[in-house]
Amino acid sequence: EELKNHLINTVKINLEEEKIENAYIRLVVSRGEGDLGLDPRKCKEPSVIIIVDKIQLYPKEFYEKGLRLIISSYRRPSADILSPRIKSLNYLNNILAKIEANNANAQEAIMLNQQGYITECTADNIFIVKDEVVKTPPPFVGILEGITRQSVLEMCKELGIKSEEVIIDVKDLLTADEVFITGTGAEIVPIRQINNLEFHIGKITKKLIEYFPKFVQKHSTKVFVNV
Repeated sequence: EELKNHLINTVKINLEEEKIENAYIRLVVSRGEGDLGLDPRKCKEPSVIIIVDKIQLYPKEFYEKGLRLIISSYRRPSADILSPRIKSLNYLNNILAKIEANNANAQEAIMLNQQGYITECTADNIFIVKDEVVKTPPPFVGILEGITRQSVLEMCKELGIKSEEVIIDVKDLLTADEVFITGTGAEIVPIRQINNLEFHIGKITKKLIEYFPKFVQKHSTKVFVNV
């Protein structure tokens, strides 16, 4: 209850000061302050950071013309090293892949797992469309199950579009009819190029992008009415 009250007050203050109507809210919880060692028992009490921001990861032109991606040489750690299904701030592996994308003049990097299958991008889930079927990697290959990813799967059901959670290899990716990525801040963004291979923004990707605001409006819940 105390955390809830702090969250409400912090969000209210930030919304008023920044004049934000719709905000991105992120809670970060750490073990708190400790010494320079790695022993978490040295942290006496946890720290809670509340981030309130207006967020859009990509400029408008990318939603219209698409992003350029690369397939990164950096692999996702396997679950026995660090579970990718845990939402943590340990992004070192992702950052290295992002730097690789930056150096290639690309906006994002696709990461493979140790078996060479497609997992996700550094901060976004990935989908392909093949023969009018929407496909995305299943959780067990090493992905973080994003909120927007789940929304897209539900949108497909509502729109009568067939969808599958299925293993995707590099060949499947590069022979796809359409490719798009999803994220909480990014929403749904089409892909125009992977490495040196061009893709077109297809009708299913456009349909999902168009329907997404309606889906959000339909299924969203006001958490704090007075905020």
